Amino acid sequence: MANGQSQGAVAASIPAKGANGIWRRLTDTGLGIKVLTGLMILVVWHVGVSAFAPPFVAKPLNVIAVFPTVIFEREFIDATFNTLGAVCQGLAIALVSGTVIGIAMGRVNVFDRFLNFYINGFYAMPMIAILPLLTIWFGYEDSARLATIVFAAFFSIAINARDGARAVPREYLEVGQAYRAKRMHMWFEITLFSSLPYLVAGFRLAAGRALVGAVLAELFVSLPGVGMYILSHARSFAHNEAVVGVCMLAAFGLGFEATMNWIMRRYFPWYRRDVGHDA
Repeated sequence: MANGQSQGAVAASIPAKGANGIWRRLTDTGLGIKVLTGLMILVVWHVGVSAFAPPFVAKPLNVIAVFPTVIFEREFIDATFNTLGAVCQGLAIALVSGTVIGIAMGRVNVFDRFLNFYINGFYAMPMIAILPLLTIWFGYEDSARLATIVFAAFFSIAINARDGARAVPREYLEVGQAYRAKRMHMWFEITLFSSLPYLVAGFRLAAGRALVGAVLAELFVSLPGVGMYILSHARSFAHNEAVVGVCMLAAFGLGFEATMNWIMRRYFPWYRRDVGHDA
């Protein structure tokens, strides 16, 4: 009797162990948990829209159906180039100016006293609040979008460059002084490269803010771009196409992050090597 009960318990535990093994394999890997979470979000979205929303609201299956058509559509391609081109230009301007001003604030106390209060204040200001003024100053054209992108990205880079310049080990500067390095070399060869981890963090923050600023400017000024593409299709009840535009904005952000990770691994393998080792 006892032997039969034990065999039954073992047989019952086998399916449980199998289910636990499948769940462990799905959740132990980063890709598995991401795919599982994404599927759960899609299911909740589809069930919720089907049960409570009007028929014209986008559903996952409908978005998937129109996705290939939208991304190869001429209108969407032009909108993508307009938005990403403006973001790249604005980021380049913000990177150069923010790095120079941030390093100056970090190494020269006078600059820090003059600018620190204003840079922190403008960084905390919502981007949407400055848009009406930018449109007055730059007009309802592409220059207003570029100004918004620079405004959104500049302060993140300047603040991180300032913190990086302050965090340079004193030994590095003393070695440069011992070899009678010029002030320009001290700033742009010792301080700049020692501040690289801070600059990378600031640039990543700035890229996300720049994309948000570009979309806000397109919505506010009615400029051609992904933001205006989303708005026009949402107003015409083409919600599936509008959701594709939103998904592509998220894809642009993920693509930028993947590109930055590849660049750091390829050209700066010493950067955050302890994080990569733990992973």
